[in-house]
Amino acid sequence: MKHTERYTIKWHDTNANREARPSKLLMYMQETANAHLLANGLSLDSLRDERGLAFLLSRIAIHFYRPLYTGDEIEVQTWICEGRGFSFDRCFVILRGGEVVAEAYSIWALLNLREKRLMKTSEFSYGFAPDLPLEAAFTTRLRMPAANEMLPAGERKIVYSDIDYNGHMNNTNYPDMLCDFVPEIHSRRVVSMTLSFLHEATYQHTLRVLRGEHAAGGYYFRTLDENDTVCLDALVLLEDLDAIEPKSHS
Repeated sequence: MKHTERYTIKWHDTNANREARPSKLLMYMQETANAHLLANGLSLDSLRDERGLAFLLSRIAIHFYRPLYTGDEIEVQTWICEGRGFSFDRCFVILRGGEVVAEAYSIWALLNLREKRLMKTSEFSYGFAPDLPLEAAFTTRLRMPAANEMLPAGERKIVYSDIDYNGHMNNTNYPDMLCDFVPEIHSRRVVSMTLSFLHEATYQHTLRVLRGEHAAGGYYFRTLDENDTVCLDALVLLEDLDAIEPKSHS
């Protein structure tokens, strides 16, 4: 069963090039997923406080086909797909005027907070039926380059504004963080992001960020905690800004 929410892109959703930031689009996707649960009698708060369960994003691949601008009215659709093992799959589509401008395929884990264990899909019911997955060629798995092919790009301390109720960096903040480490980001736009979350980035810890070039025009990223634990593996693909004619605004 698909669920749709409608939003208007706000000025504060956009970057220096007046385009909606990937982090904000990811936020709209996840807010729609939350609304999907709520419309069917579940909420993230009740799921956690009453049942001791929490969904954690494991992997997500997002394709951005067209930029979005302030004032654009969008529809965000989401639905769950048939799960397997410990993987809870969910798809997203963003439309503007009926045109698909972004799609995403995500894989989530469900953590039993009281027992400190991951739950299988057979142990949990959403209360609604799954739909077929996206037909686009999505892969959420990353084949990262060798360690000697990635160089230090800088450091990033996890601060109060990064964290959520779980006490670690919220996954919707990662796209902004990665863009901060993209060279010449002002003259480029993100067309694809693949994020693999391996370990939480905890409040007041400092991450080391490694970066390696991708042949298709973009960068691999790896973030490591202070004890060299890998927190995130990612691939960000980019194009020059003039690849799509910019939308004029008065």
